[in-house]
Amino acid sequence: MVLELSSLKALSKEELVRMANCKTSRIVRKGETIFTEGENINGVFCVKDGVCKMTKLSSNGRDQIVHLVKKGELLGQRSMISDEPANLSAIALEDMQVCFIPKSEMLAFFNENNRFSMNVMKTICGDLREADNFMVDMAQKTVKERLAHTLLYLEDEFGANTDKTLKLQLSREEIASMIGTATESCIRLLSDFNKSGLIELNGKKIIIKDRGKLARMSD
Repeated sequence: MVLELSSLKALSKEELVRMANCKTSRIVRKGETIFTEGENINGVFCVKDGVCKMTKLSSNGRDQIVHLVKKGELLGQRSMISDEPANLSAIALEDMQVCFIPKSEMLAFFNENNRFSMNVMKTICGDLREADNFMVDMAQKTVKERLAHTLLYLEDEFGANTDKTLKLQLSREEIASMIGTATESCIRLLSDFNKSGLIELNGKKIIIKDRGKLARMSD
């Protein structure tokens, strides 16, 4: 399993075997929390399968989705390195398989393998870049532009089913949380996109009909 994780490709076969021997695996059901904001994680979670949302509790008491994490990625590496409690909560969007590697073992690999530590640091830098882009988008784009961008992101990152519906099915509330608006406003905007032929609504499922117009709108 660890071979599937992009951040761990710098490890030798012996190190991978050692890591496999020290990890614990678990199934996380849809809606379950992997860890919560403010919690001391004391290790790193590896995502073997499934998707989770990373959320931040805002001042108004709402959870804002700031990032989605999929198969092959790590959770909790920033907290491990900074030795701070988790800055975000991780909640499963679908059934997941994850494994947990204790902090002591991860830091040992850090000390022994420079390429591995650089890989993890690059991942953290990528997360920071995404956070910067997210803040700029929230500040400068309209809600309509953010919705267009998010729909394209969901198709690009997670794909579509054979019936062309988005593979990762988010609730209207979760989409609203991603674009920083009220659920009612999100529902209205999706209806407007549907009437304009940008998307097609099939119950709770969404089909992207006009990528070009959505892309122009998101820019």
